[in-house]
Amino acid sequence: MWQAVRHGARRVDEATPDSRDRAVDALRACAILGVVLGHWLVTALVAHDGGLYTASPLARMPWLAPISWIFQTLAVFFLVGGHVATKSLASARARGLTYGQWLRARLGRLARPVLALLCLWAVVTAGLLLTGAPADTVHTLVKLALSPLWFLLVFAALTAATPLVARLHPLWPLAVVLHVDVLRFGLHLGPSWLGWANLPAGWLVPYTLGAAWTRGKLDTRRAGRVLLVFGTTATVGLVCWAGYPAAMVGVPGVAISNLDPPTLAAVTFGLAQCGLALLLRDRLRRAMRRPLPWAAVATVNLSAMTIFLWHQTALMATTAATLPAGRLPGLHTAPDGPAWIAARLGWLPVFALVLAVCWGAFRTYEQGGGGRRHMRGRRVRGWRVRGRRSRVVRVHRGVGRGGQAGWGGQAGRPGRRGRVARVGHANGPAGGGDTGAVPRVPRGHRV
Repeated sequence: MWQAVRHGARRVDEATPDSRDRAVDALRACAILGVVLGHWLVTALVAHDGGLYTASPLARMPWLAPISWIFQTLAVFFLVGGHVATKSLASARARGLTYGQWLRARLGRLARPVLALLCLWAVVTAGLLLTGAPADTVHTLVKLALSPLWFLLVFAALTAATPLVARLHPLWPLAVVLHVDVLRFGLHLGPSWLGWANLPAGWLVPYTLGAAWTRGKLDTRRAGRVLLVFGTTATVGLVCWAGYPAAMVGVPGVAISNLDPPTLAAVTFGLAQCGLALLLRDRLRRAMRRPLPWAAVATVNLSAMTIFLWHQTALMATTAATLPAGRLPGLHTAPDGPAWIAARLGWLPVFALVLAVCWGAFRTYEQGGGGRRHMRGRRVRGWRVRGRRSRVVRVHRGVGRGGQAGWGGQAGRPGRRGRVARVGHANGPAGGGDTGAVPRVPRGHRV
């Protein structure tokens, strides 16, 4: 089995074009897995009086705040997303595609996995209510399951605005966040909804940094060092002397949340993360030259949205399925001490296993299998796909010409099980470029 894994990893490595920036994929994979692990560590579903309610170990153990510094990696995701989206738009324009065609392709790959999640949870919610589950428990579960959608709504909005913000300087949205927080926390002025202006503005900061990366403005290590030092210094000052929470995630019962909506501290923390990410690019490129790490990163990127959307469902499914066994430590008990932390760490492999089951069941919606489209009589730069029900797997290459890396063999050549790689562009899932799979193509059809 191990030899088969190594052989498959070598095939993926050999099929990847030299022009592909593997550091982009590595950063995206780290951002996705950071969010997943962070949620699994700081989200507890406590069984009480026949129902479930959410709790956070950060409320009882504030000294765990550094966990959020490691696993709250959304800024890196928006950095990569802005970089890939601007490259994708430039590539689409070079190929003669309109903005509308480009946007439909990108948002369509976001919508399919979201619709699958919504449909399943509509059925689950109806079933829970019909079987007499407490309304508070149903509300808790649905809210937790759908919590990843706020991020996708913001990302979709920024993606749609890419032509407008592609050359926007990051200082402009940063200035908006600064002024909003001064009004909210310094002068105590403005309406209650004022803070929500930070939702698009706060995440626009790393998104525009990604656009600047595309333009070559962040190619030097000096740019990364400036972002890291400035972001770290500003965040420490805001936490120590301006009253901002140390935790970079929401904590139940705390008056101010750094994420709901984003605060100036969350944005400056994101600047530090982006600076560190930029400084790590060369090391990541060297690490990704090894077949096994690269194959693992490519696998995560192919199903980035599936992993992101279903990780909370995996946690809840594990919690619900084990309820008949009683209140299990680290799963159904209140997060009130180090013993809970040790027990929760033991549950992480179980969550990962359940998430793998969800991945197997729903990844086709992200990769195009959930809704087939046949494009008759079309070519992409002369490549055609032959074979019965061939499955085409595309991996983002970014701007430029040439074949794509595929899981089945060299670009444009059939591999095992009739899989081939094809030419593609940076039109994939959220920030993911051409990650994922396109629909199966029947015999005789051209792509």
